[in-house]
Amino acid sequence: MLLWVGLGNPGAEHARQRHNIGFMAVERIAARHRFAPWRSRFKGEVSEGGIAGQRIILLKPHTYMNDSGNSVQPAAAFHKIPLPDITAFHDELDLAPGKVRVKRGGGAAGHNGLRDMQRAFGSPDFGRVRLGIGHPGHKDRVHGHVLGNFAKVDAEWLDRLLDAVADAAPLLAEGKGEEFMTKVALLTQG
Repeated sequence: MLLWVGLGNPGAEHARQRHNIGFMAVERIAARHRFAPWRSRFKGEVSEGGIAGQRIILLKPHTYMNDSGNSVQPAAAFHKIPLPDITAFHDELDLAPGKVRVKRGGGAAGHNGLRDMQRAFGSPDFGRVRLGIGHPGHKDRVHGHVLGNFAKVDAEWLDRLLDAVADAAPLLAEGKGEEFMTKVALLTQG
């Protein structure tokens, strides 16, 4: 069993913000692969289904980004999911918009959702799907950038990226991170 966590902030006012691209990704995966309806659990929303023969639990913590670990850790503990089988989908300032990288472990790079997951588990050794949102150019503009809504001009690449992540999800479920990244890159060319 795998636990895939979309990081974001709850509420309609945050739904289109760059910081919520993790929520958007797991929502698209759930829709594409016909997962069960979302339901409230573990201080968030969960949806369960299967991809490539793997049972997967999708989680959208509703604890706000800074307290994500308080949703993810209880879900993992309840289902007895080890850290290597947990993957966080999150926004990444250091990647160009629409780019994707997969990695395991590492630092939080200033991302409060990742930082809180590391705190909750006492380890950074979970997977990450880093979804590029681009950097605003100066550190003083980062806060407004991540909490700002995607612009209309972003809609085309964002929709293409979310579709590609959902289409390539079987490779991720099989533990083929490199192949997942390659397929997403091919599907997002346009």
